[in-house]
Amino acid sequence: MLSRLISSTRAIPEGYAVPQHIAVVMDGNGRWARKRFLPRVAGHKRGLDTVRNVVKLCIDRGVQHLTLFAFSSENWRRPQDEVSFLMQLFMQALREEVKKLHKNNIRLRVIGDLSRFDAKLVETIAQAEALTAGNTALTLSIAANYGGRWDILNAMNRMLASDAGKRDNFTEEDLAPHLCLADAPEPDLFIRTGGEQRVSNFLLWQLAYTEFYFTDCLWPDFDEAAFDLAIDSYRKRERRFGRTSEQLTGASPQDKQD
Repeated sequence: MLSRLISSTRAIPEGYAVPQHIAVVMDGNGRWARKRFLPRVAGHKRGLDTVRNVVKLCIDRGVQHLTLFAFSSENWRRPQDEVSFLMQLFMQALREEVKKLHKNNIRLRVIGDLSRFDAKLVETIAQAEALTAGNTALTLSIAANYGGRWDILNAMNRMLASDAGKRDNFTEEDLAPHLCLADAPEPDLFIRTGGEQRVSNFLLWQLAYTEFYFTDCLWPDFDEAAFDLAIDSYRKRERRFGRTSEQLTGASPQDKQD
């Protein structure tokens, strides 16, 4: 679709009643576990169940792209035992879920700097992406060892190494094809669970005109009702992309006063 190639700062994307692309920071697994006097890893396990449910909800509601922030480039600072568990959980989820994703016509891809992962995990990711590459019901992108600043710098270096890099002046159109998610529409809706209200170095370029939705709901508790609240909030937004309300409705300022 043409809309996938349009930057919201350069043109006006199509409007949809349901967001075509949802990006999520899945926050609150550790706090969910702590409230129940469980180890933090129990929250991560329960959070995986929520991922499965949200994937299903996206398909049911007509969402085309779901991007989940699973592990940031800053998350290596966490306790080593938790990082090791998360890597093991990631590997386990890939092995157990990829056939289900493929059966349900879901494309899986992993975005981020994979160079820090061990060779077996990188190989498993490549196999999962290859198996599901032709699927069309939903594109599920998992951001792992990802950072928005890394994404922009990586894209810049790739651009400079391309034919476009031989010029003196660059445009958004020169850089954009080298970003992660370059073939997807920019996110319509950004959701962060867990009560924090920041983007945490996630999709810094791509979120330029995204609608933000913050909720106190912890990720393991983010059920169908919580998901639909986020969608309802999106539907109530007026997405102007630099225009006025009158331009959207076709009414003049005088009509508004009358």
